[in-house]
Amino acid sequence: MKFGAMFVDVLRSVFTRPATRLYPKVRTKAPARLHGKLYWDPKLCTGCTLCVKDCPADAIELITIDRATKHFVMRYHADRCTYCAQCVVSCRFKCLGMSNEGWELAALKKEAFTVEYGSEADLAKLFAVEHPGEGIPPAGEKPASALE
Repeated sequence: MKFGAMFVDVLRSVFTRPATRLYPKVRTKAPARLHGKLYWDPKLCTGCTLCVKDCPADAIELITIDRATKHFVMRYHADRCTYCAQCVVSCRFKCLGMSNEGWELAALKKEAFTVEYGSEADLAKLFAVEHPGEGIPPAGEKPASALE
């Protein structure tokens, strides 16, 4: 490469604005059809498990606490999810959706990718069944055995 051609390129780049955006400081609005984090409305859910059956990545678990009173807990594995929204399409009761605002899903630990949806009472019952003999952890914390 000739020195003159390189010098012209360097001079041109000094006087032009960068093409990149200052991402954390300047945020652009996400597209309306972006498939981000899955959300679930337990009040509308009947426990039909169509979403679980149609998920190609096995990213959804629907755990039945009490079928008669329609108490369920949904465990969502964001690290398995392919964000195809097949579960949203399959849900007849419109209790599932993909957020276009919750799309920044990076984390340092794997435990952050498993999200459990449900009421506090239902989550406490599930924890008592899965971890007998341990105290119920404060909201938002995982038990010591889950961190290992």
